[in-house]
Amino acid sequence: MNRQLQAYAFAAATVLCWSTAASAFKLTLMVLDSGEMLPYAALSSLLVLAVIVALSGGGGLSAWGWRDYARSAGLGALNPFMYYLLLFGAYDRLPAQEAQPLNFVWPIVLVLLSIVILGQRLKLFSLIAMLISFSGVVIISTRGDVWGLNLTDGLGVGLALSSALVWSLYWLYGVKDSRDPTARLCVNFAFGCGYILLYQLWVGDWRLPPLLGLAGAVYIGLFEMGLAFVLWLQALKRSQTTAQVSNLIYLTPFCSLVVINQVVGETIYRSTVLGLMLIVIGIIYQQYGEYRQRAARQSYTTGGHA
Repeated sequence: MNRQLQAYAFAAATVLCWSTAASAFKLTLMVLDSGEMLPYAALSSLLVLAVIVALSGGGGLSAWGWRDYARSAGLGALNPFMYYLLLFGAYDRLPAQEAQPLNFVWPIVLVLLSIVILGQRLKLFSLIAMLISFSGVVIISTRGDVWGLNLTDGLGVGLALSSALVWSLYWLYGVKDSRDPTARLCVNFAFGCGYILLYQLWVGDWRLPPLLGLAGAVYIGLFEMGLAFVLWLQALKRSQTTAQVSNLIYLTPFCSLVVINQVVGETIYRSTVLGLMLIVIGIIYQQYGEYRQRAARQSYTTGGHA
């Protein structure tokens, strides 16, 4: 198998992991509450990441300074602590078919944050993309009752969108991090697990989880939080171009709806499908606009035509 086929295989495995995540969240939350599920999922993910880093030779951890660990301490507060606390809370209140696409809007939220935090100018194509995606958010949040604006669960919608905001911040602050990505994620999760354990001690009593709930949390930690990330890195590493595998990610929310319907038993609303399509169209349009902008800039610097 050549390297590009290997890249597609790793990308497909990643999509499979992420496509089952929403159903795993929802089924596990039938047994555990969101606060109980988070420590076991995060610790499971930390374990698998630590094993992978150890087998790969340490990921350059021996060369890290205190600033590297301080940065991971901050990133760990965003992910896994705040991100999954909000995300699991959203799934606890919303149907999986609504929480999943609302969280998927994070690339558009990232554009807004880039304008606010980085001072980037708002481009016309970005504005159009945001309007398209957020119209999808409104359709999903109201189950199609757009004019009535009656949210099915205002707090749940807020938690889902807040998780997208936190993930965007995590991505924004980590994008220029040159450390080994697996080692970085492992240390981020080590700090994050510390925050999660302190939070759990503060909010409630520990109890021995039911075996079914524990199995679900471990599955989430292994396949959604841990292995999926490593598989995706392998796909990017082997692919000739990022675009050849990155577009496969757009299959994830649609595959997830199929799994949600078949495994969780939710009847998929037409408003969910329509809203998800608008969210994805907005994200693709945003990326197309950025591609055209880069192509025009490159053509200008080389004296050609866009």
